[in-house]
Amino acid sequence: MYQVIEGIISPVNDSYGKKDLVAAHHRVAMARLALQTSDWIRVDSWESEQPQWMETVKVLRHHHSQLLKSSASMEGPDPNKTPSASADSCNVGGIRPCFAALPELKLLCGADVLKSFQTPNLWKDEHIREIVEKFGLVCVSRGGHDPKEYILDSPILRQFQHNIHLAREPIRNEISATYIRKALDQGLSVKYLLPDTVINYIRDHSLYINDSSRKGKGRVS
Repeated sequence: MYQVIEGIISPVNDSYGKKDLVAAHHRVAMARLALQTSDWIRVDSWESEQPQWMETVKVLRHHHSQLLKSSASMEGPDPNKTPSASADSCNVGGIRPCFAALPELKLLCGADVLKSFQTPNLWKDEHIREIVEKFGLVCVSRGGHDPKEYILDSPILRQFQHNIHLAREPIRNEISATYIRKALDQGLSVKYLLPDTVINYIRDHSLYINDSSRKGKGRVS
């Protein structure tokens, strides 16, 4: 049983090299607009502001270090109190379940990421091991993917499967960022798929829209 402290969205660096990746400052701005009403998810621009692209495990190390520093500053020992192992000492500040526990950081991903671990030369084995052993995964289902099969097919994932949590959704949502980008590229409406503030930002900065869309094939609405 975990108590979620916060969610962190970390836009990737521009030098990642993915096709059609818009500039990081736009992606950070859109994420912040989308999260204006969230009281527990925040956008962190650190990764996008680095001089070059960083591997996922290095980004996790950074955020984990920041999390531990933040926890230590919030829960520094009170010189006037003597710690005890009693039940009353647990759940201090809603962050640690007890004095012995430290906050954990987990990578939230889709089942397709588990499959990508099997792609030759895409991930380093030592990085996969560190991610699943030291941090852990929360994996969201994706249509056409079987995360349990991916775990069993990988010796590393199988060894640390206790640290891979498969999210069970009562209603599967197959809408993805890829789908929305394609819809925008074709000039189709993404109303109700994105907050209006994000849709307005995309329109104002002409993002994800090709020339044919601008010439009347469609419009963002």
